[in-house]
This record gives sequence, structure tokens and C-alpha cells, in this order.
Amino acid sequence: MNKNEGSIDRAVRVVLGLVLLALVFVGPKTMLGLIGIVPLATGLVGFCPLYKILGLSTCPVPKK
Repeated sequence: MNKNEGSIDRAVRVVLGLVLLALVFVGPKTMLGLIGIVPLATGLVGFCPLYKILGLSTCPVPKK
């Protein structure tokens, strides 16, 4: 599995994921915040399946 996310992309995904997950516990307390698991997981792993399908990469040098 090659990494296809750059460092800025990964950081944005992790922050966005944490903010969305916070909606489950704080604020409107909606279960839709569980959607935050997806950007959090892809940001931590560094691989986005959708990027792979679309042939995109924000990683400057793809690593194996």
C-alpha cells in the first residue's frame, strides 16, 4: 500500500476527523460525527482509497 497523502493533507484530515468526532460528545451530540473516523484513519495511515481510484496523490514522493 503506497502512501498517497502529503504531510499537510494528512494533518488537515486528522484535525477534521477529531473535530467531527468531537460532535458525538460535545455540541449537538449527533451520531453523524462518527463520519470523522474516515478522515482520521486515512490521515493516520497516509493512504486514501479514493485518491487511489482517482489516480491522485498529494505525496511529493510516493513511498512503498
